[in-house]
Amino acid sequence: MRIPPVIGLLLLSTALAGPARAFHDGGVGICEVCHVLHGEGGEAPGGVSGLLRYASATDLCLACHATANGAVMGADPRNPPPELGGGNFAFLAAINLNDAADGAVHPIGGEHAGHSIVSLDLGLDPDPDYPVAPGGSYPSSALGCTSCHDPHGGATFRFLRGAGQTDAAGYTFLFDAPAGEGLPLSGGPESPTAHTAYRAGWSAWCANCHGFYHEEGTAGFGHPVDRVLSGEPRRSYNSYDGPDAPGEGDVNSAYLPEVPLEQAETTVDGTGGAAKDSRLTCLGCHRAHASSGPASTRWDPNVEFLDHDGRVSGSYALPNPYAHPDQKALCVKCHYRESTVHGQGAACMSCHRNLG
Repeated sequence: MRIPPVIGLLLLSTALAGPARAFHDGGVGICEVCHVLHGEGGEAPGGVSGLLRYASATDLCLACHATANGAVMGADPRNPPPELGGGNFAFLAAINLNDAADGAVHPIGGEHAGHSIVSLDLGLDPDPDYPVAPGGSYPSSALGCTSCHDPHGGATFRFLRGAGQTDAAGYTFLFDAPAGEGLPLSGGPESPTAHTAYRAGWSAWCANCHGFYHEEGTAGFGHPVDRVLSGEPRRSYNSYDGPDAPGEGDVNSAYLPEVPLEQAETTVDGTGGAAKDSRLTCLGCHRAHASSGPASTRWDPNVEFLDHDGRVSGSYALPNPYAHPDQKALCVKCHYRESTVHGQGAACMSCHRNLG
């Protein structure tokens, strides 16, 4: 399926020529960019509440942010925009994401690429298999950009909602917005020296909708989601540098944006590996928006080698950060030594759980 382009208003383009912060702060003369003013006459599209100029809040957000200003939804899931960290909703339009050996006969549809936002203009429907957020109770039919982001702005990272805030669906957040710093929305793609800096509170924030269901054992796949990376996993993270140097890496250049860690003092250009206070969070394995890996994973855990990604499904092949054909799924960044004594000849999830 090819996503049709979103046609923005000339007024939107003109307003966005100014500072983005003023736009989202509700500055003078900005309200009418998103809302139909009472004196204009007529009605908003579909009679949508809030007098929005588009059929939904998500469609309005994507009018500016689909292919520019962050490009969170490119037009083609086989050729997505540069990755900035959060992932891309374009993959929701993919036909199949399953690159396991049986992927052709057991496809994983794009609706399982991540957060299935609902868009009337783009024909994106609620997740057909999960009526509420896995591990929680947020209704899939109400999921959109403003479920997580406050469109009117605020002091939090990327305007993320926090404790006590209630979105348009009536869902109230229990945990604070996380702390972080991101790349400019108009800049280049993430890299080891330019990436999101996750500083605090990320797993708790995800738990607003999902709970801690990997730790609680309700997901069918148990894994720590908010713990200090210590012992063997920390040693593995800091020493693993691809198949050619699996135990010889330099801790000062060990950071991998495809397996990010949470740390209070981290920066967007930091390259150091796991420190004593570095934490593993949900976003160590998942993107916040969507991915060409199932369940918004940063790499496809259903393949043994990253070089096999995209072969069976025909989907976008997630880049291999080590550019080596024998690079295994990035679970090995934290579990390299474990991977040498078991699981040879198989994908990690062929035993631990098939995501999708």
